[in-house]
Amino acid sequence: MKSYSKLALIAFILLYYAFPTFIFAQSAKEIIKKADDLVRGESSESEIVMTIVRPDWERSISMKTWALGTDYSLVLISKPVRDQGTTFLKRENEIWNWIPSIGRSIKLPPSMMMQSWMGSDFTNDDLVKESSILEDYVHSILAEEMLNDQKVWKIQLIPKPDAAVVWGKVITYITQAEFHQLKTEYFDEDDFLVNTMLASEVKTFDERRIPSKMEMIPADKPGNKTKFEYISLKFNVKLKPSFFSTQNMKKIGE
Repeated sequence: MKSYSKLALIAFILLYYAFPTFIFAQSAKEIIKKADDLVRGESSESEIVMTIVRPDWERSISMKTWALGTDYSLVLISKPVRDQGTTFLKRENEIWNWIPSIGRSIKLPPSMMMQSWMGSDFTNDDLVKESSILEDYVHSILAEEMLNDQKVWKIQLIPKPDAAVVWGKVITYITQAEFHQLKTEYFDEDDFLVNTMLASEVKTFDERRIPSKMEMIPADKPGNKTKFEYISLKFNVKLKPSFFSTQNMKKIGE
């Protein structure tokens, strides 16, 4: 009996060190969900300032956003004046852009998801989160590491074969203490690093502690980055799916 117990212990140790993702795989999706729920809530309303940084210039864009679950989101540009009233709408699988200067709403095709949003280092997919990080990827914990003096899980996300996503692989680092996504790396289908997103300056918004600043840094463009900063953020606000309509995206900026 003792011999059997020793063999079982040895087998467990071998599995732990040889195949760490096997040990952690059951909890990887749960960790991602907790991190996503923390910053999303059932619904939310926020004010954000985005700053596009280039080697020889900077430009800031102010916006207001509303979101309901993972199916609905609306972004209204308030500054600068030339872009004021421009809105972006996600409604289930549809992405719409209202441009007041030409009085037209445009439905964005899936082929445009990798294009730059408002000239920034974020893509259309980053903004509207067309793909679900929970349902479109297979999750596994690669390791437990230290990052910024905090213990984190290093989690790999590989798209499912039939998932309509833009990334070939995503690696994210989530703190074990508060489920903050401190760092996320985005890779293309050839496994080349495309963008790195860094989160910092944890603040309390509506009784939730979350990073208030994010930076998206492209791997192949030295000196380029885009910064997002939350000015205000409220969770579980009263919103209905009818709020996220093509008619309302035109009216809300008036």
